[in-house]
Amino acid sequence: MTTETTNRMDLTFRKLKAEGATALIPFLTVGDPDLTTTLDIIAELEAAGADILELGVPYSDPLADGPVIQRASSRALRGKVHLRTCMETALKARQNGSKLPFILFTYYNPVLQMGLDTFFAELDAHEISGLIIPDLPVEESEEMRIRSREAGVNLIPLVAPTSSERIERIVSGASGFVYCVSSLGVTGERSTFHSGVDEFIASVRRVTDLPVAVGFGISTSEQVERFSQICDGVVVGSAIVRKVEEVIPLLDDPATRSDGLLQIREFVAQLKS
Repeated sequence: MTTETTNRMDLTFRKLKAEGATALIPFLTVGDPDLTTTLDIIAELEAAGADILELGVPYSDPLADGPVIQRASSRALRGKVHLRTCMETALKARQNGSKLPFILFTYYNPVLQMGLDTFFAELDAHEISGLIIPDLPVEESEEMRIRSREAGVNLIPLVAPTSSERIERIVSGASGFVYCVSSLGVTGERSTFHSGVDEFIASVRRVTDLPVAVGFGISTSEQVERFSQICDGVVVGSAIVRKVEEVIPLLDDPATRSDGLLQIREFVAQLKS
């Protein structure tokens, strides 16, 4: 059933489905290496063909993140980047002309510290389309799901290969898309994935009509192509964050900054192709 929506993410998935295309969903740590550069990188990712963008809120104890994203968070935290800063960055990117739907990837503690009333008011004011909160279990997510639905913001669940009999419960109150974790453990680039990943994704598809995206460990154009055959979206995180890390010396030098940004754009364009 098609329902009316103004959520940019929902509209993007509908458009891509009509085109027979798969969403490329990059992840960035906001403020790595600094906020001005994050805005420039967002523009490069959009130019490279990104469809939806995850904006990672740097956090001092990121349980789901591997070493690459942990290092990025450490660099961003040195610049005093926090939850509100990340929202402000999304709005500045929109004011700069970005049409991308933005997903805020944050742990639950910063949300609680801000307060739910303020948090959801700020999501609306800063044009955030979706939320991923990896440390919020489904058993404790009812209030967030209700508030997200009322605010028109998609609360996107993470489903792991080990979720088994909990899958249907996890996705029952979801919106936007279902995020399938391709591998066990934390984020990070991988050459191989969980042996039952295809059947796992199929099992998720059987219990939801929402788009299904896959992430955690995807880092090459071949892997993007492989999962594009069975998913509606592919999330690439650590590989892009690593590319940013590699070109920081170029980004820090005004004489080579444009080359560093171009390398990030070309890397993501290759994933898209």
